[in-house]
Order: sequence, then structure tokens, then C-alpha cells
Amino acid sequence: MTSQRSGRFVAKRNHGMKTRWAPIVKSRPSQGAIPNLEDYAKAWSTFSWDAARRELAGLPGGGGLNIAYEAVDRHVDAGRGGSVALRWLGKDGAIHDYTFGQIKSLTDRFANVLGGLGVRKGDRVFALCGRIPELYVAALGTLKRGAIFCPLFSAFGPEPIRSRLMIGQAKVLVTTESLYRRKVEALRDALPFLERVVVIADAPGGGGSAPGIVDYARTMEEASERFAIAPTAAEDPALLHFTSGTTGFPKGALHVHDAVVAHYATGRLALDMKPGDVFWCTADPGWVTGTSYGIIAPLVNGVMNLVVEAEFDADLWLEILEREGVSVWYTAPTAIRMLVKAGSALVKAHRYPRLRFMGSVGEPLNPEAVVWGQEAFGLPFHDNWWQTETGGIMIANFASMDIRPGSMGRALPGIEAAIVRRTKNGAEEIREPEADGELALRPGWPSMFRAYWNEPERYRKCFAGGFYLTGDLARRDADGYFWFVGRSDDVIKSSGHLIGPFEVESALLEHPAVAEAAAIGLPDPVAGELVKAFVTLKSGFEASPELQLRILGLARSRLGAAVAPKDLEFRSALPRTRSGKIMRRLLKAQALGLPEGDLSTLEAPS
Repeated sequence: MTSQRSGRFVAKRNHGMKTRWAPIVKSRPSQGAIPNLEDYAKAWSTFSWDAARRELAGLPGGGGLNIAYEAVDRHVDAGRGGSVALRWLGKDGAIHDYTFGQIKSLTDRFANVLGGLGVRKGDRVFALCGRIPELYVAALGTLKRGAIFCPLFSAFGPEPIRSRLMIGQAKVLVTTESLYRRKVEALRDALPFLERVVVIADAPGGGGSAPGIVDYARTMEEASERFAIAPTAAEDPALLHFTSGTTGFPKGALHVHDAVVAHYATGRLALDMKPGDVFWCTADPGWVTGTSYGIIAPLVNGVMNLVVEAEFDADLWLEILEREGVSVWYTAPTAIRMLVKAGSALVKAHRYPRLRFMGSVGEPLNPEAVVWGQEAFGLPFHDNWWQTETGGIMIANFASMDIRPGSMGRALPGIEAAIVRRTKNGAEEIREPEADGELALRPGWPSMFRAYWNEPERYRKCFAGGFYLTGDLARRDADGYFWFVGRSDDVIKSSGHLIGPFEVESALLEHPAVAEAAAIGLPDPVAGELVKAFVTLKSGFEASPELQLRILGLARSRLGAAVAPKDLEFRSALPRTRSGKIMRRLLKAQALGLPEGDLSTLEAPS
């Protein structure tokens, strides 16, 4: 385990209302755990995407670049076919290991199944499954076929399923028997372009035999386990990920096979994957992290990918970390906050001798959670930033860097990140440190989305002044660390101040009773907007007027009267997407009695 020591975990005030925590200072790692990115400045000066691309194999015979080949077949061709690629832990206690050789055979079979169904290059193959082995086979087999893979949340209701299948004009859907009967069967008449549904039986002998239904097990058994991947160019479409806007229909972000170069490089540099690692990404492949880092990155880097079917359970997850010898763990702030709520004593009841790196993704991680990781696990959580549109990690706290709790970290080698302000003619970079503006990236990295599906004008509006404009407000300090302020549509404007909700929420989380927090702005005739906070409490605390005043008092002392919340409401739970993001816009719509907009990614109440 990496040897570490911590700095003073105290909030430090500077630059007006901005709050900083003392950095977590890490000593040089122990022997055998030298980070892949040991020297940030050197990596920046020597890195190139072309060099990273040359570390991959490319299709044999100069046939181009294919994600599935790099993730699976390349290892088999190099003599590593007997190594375990994926370990699946079923929610019923079953454990199954799949070698690279076995996954090659299964994905070759599935590519042949798709060929028998008339799937051609560029056709869309959707998957609506939980974290079961067949989902991973379908994803990689689809990419081998040259078709476009599009994952859906298994928790989606019929309407979000219908809208995404309609937008993407799905030719084939892969799903389970129970999900088909509950969520898809009634939609078939509204989806005339959906030619086949490949159904995975819930139990032996199931699967169904209605028109247009294909039994997964039977067709896989009949298919050949030999498949030659047709040439796919680096710019050929490969992945379609849907992301919700605050209003209107979801957007389909299209990624190409060249994205695998970024998945490979960021897996090594941002998540520090090494040969022999056991890697666990807790994200569902129904959203981009679960595909980029729950399927592709670990396989391309040749590490064992741990897949856990069960949803979050503190005792179970900690047991898995210990029993499976997880060395690199990539999870979401929601799960981290739930572990905080469960208490550090539960964490310390287990041992994690191989765990050396913990990463966080989904929304900014509050400083308190970073510090808590150091106290509970002996390791800090390394936050990073990226979007569905970027396809991979763009800004990260690296294994070799001191962590500044609350910061997203520094830009990846090969990524040019900037703070900009929009102008009438486009956008201009703000070069002075500590200035708030919009986070922007210079286009050109391999995993950058190439289009919003069938929405060219919507895509065009994402670019200005030579930048991709992310819609996230941030600031950069003098050392190149980036700090999240908020989504441009979440920022609160009060009495001339621009207030980032993340800053308010971080202050609220310093109170020992607070488990989760969200801040929004509500209209005020004098100030423009006033900050209102919503919090959930840790076990052992009960809501009361006295506790409300104590929490508000702490926020006022940390943030100042102009920034601190004026009102606070206790909630049993905060609305979150299944990717872990708190839906502030929904809280605001509820508070103002406005339409709630697209709720297709909303996590079902527990």
C-alpha cells in the first residue's frame, strides 16, 4: 500500500468567499507502487496522442482501429488468452471468471449472431440489461461487427426507453426476459424500425418465441466462434451515449473507435492501472463511465475487471474490496457519501492490503469526503472531471500529486483546458488565476464526441473561439489545479455575487450531522436570488429547528452572510440521477412549482 501522510484537515479561507482545505501531502510511494505518471511536467512535455496510439496494435494487416480488438483479441494474439479478463459477482452469490480467450470466443459468436440478423456497419444495437456477463459480450460483439453500441439503464421506464430507441433508430435490442415483458413488449408497435429483440432468459428454458424475438442462448450456441473483424477506421462510429438536458429530449453523443486511445491512456495515467491489478468500477454501463471505464479501459490495459451485479450495500461493498483484493477502485460521490453516513468504524472493520488508489466520478467530490477517505481507508479519494461528451477523463488528481480537497485536479497530458468567457464573437481565454469562467477544452483528443445524433446545430453550438465549451463554470489556481463552481444553469446570482452551489454544499457537509447537501437559488425581489439548502442527515441525528440553526450558523461562519443559505430544508433523500448527480434543477422546479422536465435518468426512490 502506498505510504501516505496527511496535512492538517482544516478549512482555509482566502480570496474572499472561496474556501480551501490544506492539501493531503503524500510521501513517495512504497517500492512496486510507483505511479504511471510520476512526473507531471515531464509527462506533459513528452506525451502525444500519436505515441499513445502506437502503443496499441491496430487491426491485423493494417485494417484500421477497433475498440473490441484492442480490448480483447490483441491480448489473445499476444499469448495472454488464459489471463482472467473479467470476474463477475452475481447478486445471488455466483462467481464466474472469464479469460480473454473465452471473451474472444463469446464476442465472436455474438458478432456472428448480429450478422445473421442482418446487422451491418453503422447500424445501432441497443442493450437494456443489468450488469450481467451477456451485456459485456453484447457490447464488444457489436463493436466487432462494426455496428454502433448504445447502452440503456435497466432502471429506465418505458417512455425513456422508447424515446432513445426512437432517436437512435435501433435495429436490434438486447435485453432480458423480464425487462422485455415489463418495459419493452408494449412498445413494439411504436417502434417499427426495431427488427429484432435478442432476449436473455431469466432461467433455463425461458426466452420466449414471439415474432421478432431471438433467443440469446440458442443463437449463441448455433453461431460460429470464429469471426474476422472487418476493417474499421479510427473515425468510424462506435458508441452512442445519451445524456439528458434540463428540458426537451435527451441528446445522443456519438463516439468513434479512436476513443479507445483515450480509454487506454487515461486508464494508465488518471487511474494508474498496472499489470496484475484488480480494477472495480462501480458504474452501470447504462451511462458513459460504466462503458468507458467499466468495460473498455480495464480490458485494453489488460487488468482484471471486477463486475458486481448487486447495487450499493455498505457491508457487501467493503467485503468485496477486502475479499477480491481490489487495488484500484473507481466509484461515485453518492456511494462515498453513503459510506460516510454508515461510519468509518464499518470501513475499519475490514482490511484492504492491495487497495492503493481510489477514484471518484459523477459529480464534484466535496472536500469533506476526500478527507474522510484518508481517515477511514488510509487513502484519499482522487476526484476527476469529464463528461459524456468528452468520452474520457480530462482533468484528474493523479496518484503522484498532492491532493487539494475540493479540486478536480490538473489537466491530463494531451488535454489543453482553459477558463474562458463567452463573447459576441465566440470565446476568449481568461489567463489570470482564480478568475471564474467557463471550463473549455481545445478539440482534438481521441474520445471527443463527434456529433449529437441527428442534431448538427446543437453540436455546432458547443464550440466557439477554438474551444469546446463544457457548460461547467470553474476557476484555475496559480498551480494549474481546477476548481468546480457549478453548471452554468445552476449558478446562483445574489446581490451581485455569483455563488457556486458546490461551494455552499461543501460548507454544509462540514457539519457532522449532514450526509448530503444541495443548494439552489430562489427568486428574491431585492437580491435577485437567495440561497436555499436541502440536506439529508446521518444516522443518529434528527431534524429540529435547533439543528437547522446550527447548520446554517456553520455555513454563515464559513461562507459569510452574502453567500450562506438563508433557508434550509431537511429531506429524507435528495433526487439523484443513477450516475450519482444531485438534480438541483428538480429541487428548484419543485420549490417553484414549475415543470420538472426530463426525469428519465432519475434514480428510483429506495
